[in-house]
Amino acid sequence: MNTCEILKKIKQIESPLKKQLLMVALITNLLEQKGKDAPIVIGGCALSYYSREVYFTADIDLAYADREALDDVLKNIGFVKQGRYWINEDLNIAIEVPASILIGEDSPLEIVEFGNGLQCRIIGIEDLIIDRLNACKYWKSEIDCEMVEMLIIKYKEIDWTYLEKKAVIPENNVLPELMELKRKAKQ
Repeated sequence: MNTCEILKKIKQIESPLKKQLLMVALITNLLEQKGKDAPIVIGGCALSYYSREVYFTADIDLAYADREALDDVLKNIGFVKQGRYWINEDLNIAIEVPASILIGEDSPLEIVEFGNGLQCRIIGIEDLIIDRLNACKYWKSEIDCEMVEMLIIKYKEIDWTYLEKKAVIPENNVLPELMELKRKAKQ
């Protein structure tokens, strides 16, 4: 499929999450054609994916270092910069790039395949849990508290060793909260 065909397909998709992820797959494909790395879906869009759309977000948050290459791709597929967002009004999609990279080279990723060589990368469940646990603890975000608990209960294959290692680093410092959630999940 060429870019125009993919953009047409995106426009026809009803599920906001599927529309967002296919857009990221297209962006990934276009960046890789330029020899660039793939962006990583983070934030609310990643939470929407892991919660199977229990949580909804109107924008796509990406982690990506080469802003110039990403900006070029976004302009070429109809996005316009408005403040901190890239907006494609025709497709009703907004993209923000709040992070350059994910912290830690060992960060696991989820890869979503769309066929025809299209795929997107999503922050791993463990790093998303840490991110949302930080929002719960430090920003007093009730929805993030609820979502972390739901994710820990829902996903049985969590790498607890990795999660506990990330929970103790100084910028997180959420090990007691994590261990309490782990205890609840085992009940």
